Amino acid sequence: MDLSNLLDGFATALTPSHLLFAAIGVLLGTAIGVLPGIGPAMAVALLLPVTYGLDPTGAFIMFAGIYFGGMFGGSTTSILLNTPGESAAVVVAIEGNKMAKAGRGAQALAAAAIGHFIGGLIGITLLILLAPVIASYAVNIGAPDYFAFMVLAFVATSTVLGSSRLRGFASLLIGLTIGLVGLDQLTGQARLTFGSLHLADGIDVVIVAVGLFAVGESLWVAAHLRQTMEKPIPVGRPWLGRDDVRRAWKPWLRGPFIGFPFGAIPAGGADMTTFLSYVTEKKLSKRKDQWGKGAIEGVAGPEATSTATAAGTMVTMLTLGLPTTAVAAVMLAAFQQYGIQPGPLLFERESGLVWALIASLPIGLLFLLVINLPMAPVWAKLLRIPRPYLYAGILLFASVGAYAVGGEVLDLIILFAIGVLGFAMRRYGLPVLPAIIGVILGPAAELQMRRALQISDGNLTGLINSPIAVTIYVIIAVLLAWPLVRKVLPGGRREDKQDKIDA
Repeated sequence: MDLSNLLDGFATALTPSHLLFAAIGVLLGTAIGVLPGIGPAMAVALLLPVTYGLDPTGAFIMFAGIYFGGMFGGSTTSILLNTPGESAAVVVAIEGNKMAKAGRGAQALAAAAIGHFIGGLIGITLLILLAPVIASYAVNIGAPDYFAFMVLAFVATSTVLGSSRLRGFASLLIGLTIGLVGLDQLTGQARLTFGSLHLADGIDVVIVAVGLFAVGESLWVAAHLRQTMEKPIPVGRPWLGRDDVRRAWKPWLRGPFIGFPFGAIPAGGADMTTFLSYVTEKKLSKRKDQWGKGAIEGVAGPEATSTATAAGTMVTMLTLGLPTTAVAAVMLAAFQQYGIQPGPLLFERESGLVWALIASLPIGLLFLLVINLPMAPVWAKLLRIPRPYLYAGILLFASVGAYAVGGEVLDLIILFAIGVLGFAMRRYGLPVLPAIIGVILGPAAELQMRRALQISDGNLTGLINSPIAVTIYVIIAVLLAWPLVRKVLPGGRREDKQDKIDA
């Protein structure tokens, strides 16, 4: 770490104009992240033309604020409305929405805001200290390792969520099938396009996520609205009690060490790491009976993880020019717009810009905490909006977000078709998250698998020719075999009966 360059970076980031850019970025990111279907990647992309006249340092400070603000905004609607504003906020809905329905929406939002701050602060510290080490490590990871990481994500999401493993894998299969739509990445062969040129580019992840969550949830609520009487939901205290802090502080600290390393490699970004954090906290929790009913650990851990993952993505983007998330890819395009090429020489040629960008990250996190933590009860009052108006608004914003992706009417048709699919999945008890994971990681997993097989001349041993891959497959085998092993262990059958009663 170059301390003098870092201090110069803080001197640049703390100028009034750059502080204003950071504040604007955080506000814009939070506001846009709250809207279903319009995530931080789209926000940065839409602002690219607007920032063309700005100096590069100010533009990238704003982009970084949008990134972190968008991630927090996405968790807001996950918690309050069970409608993630962006894909990294999917996992938070599992426990956060249960907390909100129990009148603890303000506590869930507070846990999320503090988690973002702590996770981001630890992640940024690791970015400053360990960027060269993480970057060199990521270079040595090959296609078999990438594929193994993604298979781990598939198995973890499918086996932990839902009422049965069969339903989890069925949901995953749906997502993988949707991910196949478009042209083959290696041969250019059209797959599942039904002769439509519009589908040749595949179905955008934003449309799938918004369709399954926002539209599917709205249709589900509409179908049951007449059967249930709406009762006002209490907002709750706008602060965390001692018991909440006692349960949340360990997940806050554990999350960054899960998120940062995975953020630095192309293995799914925050979409995968948030779920790994959720699984970890669930395994370590001493209050198993509260999971699925509003466990605060299931909010604190994934939220700290997601922001640390965002810091990790900066490592490979700045030092290797390798984007590991959608936002990183858009920011890479922004660098190229200014004629700057991220890579090993970036820290030498654009030292001032890079260190100012890094120094602006903790400043943006502080803005995020100061602005959003006091607003937790305000956001929580969204629950008091009558459901017909609320979900009508969600459908409107979801439609606008889907149409903005490509500007095609067909996108809206696909959106509502996937929304009907999401409604059917809820009706028959299929968890939605494995489908989303399948859509996001499916194409990348296929590409890495085929690359590994090409290198090994079609030999399947090419998928397990590294210690990292072998270790991950051992973990996968344990996950798959654990239910059978648990039945053999003393007391295992008794636990299974209790799980069925709880379900």
